[in-house]
Amino acid sequence: MQVIRERILVVDDDENTLALFESVLSKEGYAVVCASSGEEALHLLTGQEFDLMISDWKLPPGMMDGIELLRQVKTVYPTLSYILMTGHGSVPSAVAAMKEGATDYLTKPVNMDELKLVVEKALEVCRLSREVERLREQLASEEPTFPGLIARSKAMRALLRQVKLVAASDTTVLLQGESGTGKELVARAIHDHSPRRERPFVVIDCGTVPESLLETELFGHVKGAFTGAATTKKGLFEEAHGGTLFLDEIGDITPLFQAKLLRVLQTREIRPVGSTKRLTIDVRVIAATNKDLKKLVAERQFRDDLYYRLAVVPLYFPLLRDRHEDIPLLAEHFVRQSCERNNLPLKRISPAVLRLLMAAPWPGNVRELEHTIERAVLLSPGPEIQPQGLLFGSSAGEGMRLPTSAGLSHARAVLDGAEREKLQVALEQTRGNRSRAAKLLGISRSTLYERLKRYAFNSGP
Repeated sequence: MQVIRERILVVDDDENTLALFESVLSKEGYAVVCASSGEEALHLLTGQEFDLMISDWKLPPGMMDGIELLRQVKTVYPTLSYILMTGHGSVPSAVAAMKEGATDYLTKPVNMDELKLVVEKALEVCRLSREVERLREQLASEEPTFPGLIARSKAMRALLRQVKLVAASDTTVLLQGESGTGKELVARAIHDHSPRRERPFVVIDCGTVPESLLETELFGHVKGAFTGAATTKKGLFEEAHGGTLFLDEIGDITPLFQAKLLRVLQTREIRPVGSTKRLTIDVRVIAATNKDLKKLVAERQFRDDLYYRLAVVPLYFPLLRDRHEDIPLLAEHFVRQSCERNNLPLKRISPAVLRLLMAAPWPGNVRELEHTIERAVLLSPGPEIQPQGLLFGSSAGEGMRLPTSAGLSHARAVLDGAEREKLQVALEQTRGNRSRAAKLLGISRSTLYERLKRYAFNSGP
């Protein structure tokens, strides 16, 4: 079987540089094409496909430079990895280029070993970007699809097929799964694809409302029904009339209230607190729980008749660690959301970060992944999210919690390797000047010294 060689376009007005790069990179197994100007490079891009472009910052006078070429390339070929070469002392310009979308940069004279390393990293970014794009296109072509719900894995695709079937009906649905698996998103998707989509979708978290208030919240009350009831108040069942009422954490309601809810589901009538009249309601009920209701029924903590009334169609949610195929697309989705929410340029996910995300156990499921990505976006100053920006756990205060068991040693090795490599490159680019290296990395000098000591770097200025 013929091996497809990755294609690299090198742009430089120096013939010796082009010849050297072509020789070195060809020996590494890449297909190399050379151009002596940005205009020639753009012409080549129109007729050929490349995986990576390496361009000098300074190109022939009177013609576009490497930065302008970068802008034009990224406009038309956003997934093409781009490495910018600059003269020594032009690191700030290179950092600015990375903000424009460059994958990495090299300082001249280029060390050939560093060239090989940077090229491999850039191509890995390209592979990742194209794989995510391929998965997105494949996902878009598959049925069923629901906005905001990502389902590449077999388990999630099976769930969404069930969602599509029940959405068209008017039956009661029970969503069962751990916290953070996306039950409310699915409840909303069922409503949005049902005949009730033009009517209200009303949500209540039964686990956070005291029993003394739950009845008036759901059924409403009349003026004077109790101390403080200065006006008549509609309950959520009445507000959801014609639409859908989502009862989250239904497993937390008391046995007394279970009986009241069962009666409403049986009769389709409610009686506001303090009223003598009953109101007929037309509401579809979707309930959700992170508890094992069958076990609670067996333990006589949950009414079996209410369980069977709610679980006409039970849907079970997979854990995030059981749907690894969805993690790259979910991570990219949350990065995009976070960047938009915080008015930041869109950031990339480094391959090292993706490996860490895939190895993590995710006890908090999709919600934990979302929060982890949010923090990583805010803690990564550059255009790419690096392992140092990851804080696993439900809050930043918990600190770094790496994946456990088999994933722990792999994840730690990836993290340490990526950090050591980043330090090495920074020191090489600043010729060992630690103050400048710390500034380049965006960390304090004391932090730099601590990390150099951790990874046993030789002492220096």
